[in-house]
Amino acid sequence: MDNKQNAKYAFYYLLSLAALIFMALSVGMILFSIIDKTIPDAINSSAGSSDGLLKFAISALLISAPLYFFITRLINQGLKKGEIAKDAGVRRWLTYFNLLVSALIILGVFIGVINSFLSGSLTAQFILKAAAMFIIAAVVFSYYFYDIKREDVAKKNLVLRIFFWASLAIVVAVFVAAWFFVEPPKIARERRLDQALADNISNLESAVNTYYSHNQKLPDTLDALKTDNSLYLPSTALIDPETKTPIVYKKLDDRSFQFCATFRLDSIQDNSGQSMDSLPATINNHGVGYQCVNGNLYAAPTPLKI
Repeated sequence: MDNKQNAKYAFYYLLSLAALIFMALSVGMILFSIIDKTIPDAINSSAGSSDGLLKFAISALLISAPLYFFITRLINQGLKKGEIAKDAGVRRWLTYFNLLVSALIILGVFIGVINSFLSGSLTAQFILKAAAMFIIAAVVFSYYFYDIKREDVAKKNLVLRIFFWASLAIVVAVFVAAWFFVEPPKIARERRLDQALADNISNLESAVNTYYSHNQKLPDTLDALKTDNSLYLPSTALIDPETKTPIVYKKLDDRSFQFCATFRLDSIQDNSGQSMDSLPATINNHGVGYQCVNGNLYAAPTPLKI
């Protein structure tokens, strides 16, 4: 091998390592998320965080898996053509380097799984997660150990083909299964739009309280807030972020008021089964569609009890 071929295949092996790490971790995160959602644990009910990891894992797997299989194919083609020798230093060193890095990462995940179990996680979750990591580790290590030990690299190899199609089937199956447990993109967008709308209502509630503390009365309309020099209220805070529909303010009496707007999802639970607890406290109890939520007048003095 000349230096040009050495550099090329060193690049291939290192790129395949990066893709392998992302692919293996993504498969693991998807399986862990599916296990968490299928066998929920009362002490670890962070559905939003789990869904975020699941979305990242799907994105990473969508990019890393095709890249890994493509680069591995280029390496095997180079072996068949004789561009890289079976015992070439770059092949042997980087193959074992790939195994070392993969082993360290898998060991780290195993330690995390065991630590989670010792901290009180469900036994069923621990067993399934440990089994998932064992399968991933077994596939990775058995493939590379067989590849580095095989003698005839020029002819087609049935074992490698089995490894290829089996690992591809596992990746595809995990990728497809993930979509049954992740929140659809449309729902995710509606959730974020509701969050932005909720933030606007929260800002308006704060402005109403500031106005009350300065004037000892509630504003009759939102126009009073706009003309108050002590308040900075951008026009974007008065509307729905997507439809640009104005948020409706209703003064009910001297010390109570409401905000009305059209919400896309239920604040307690939507179709994906996720909690909407991240919404501001003033509007954490609304349904879908046009809803009026009570404002909190925390600037009003509390009457003394005698």
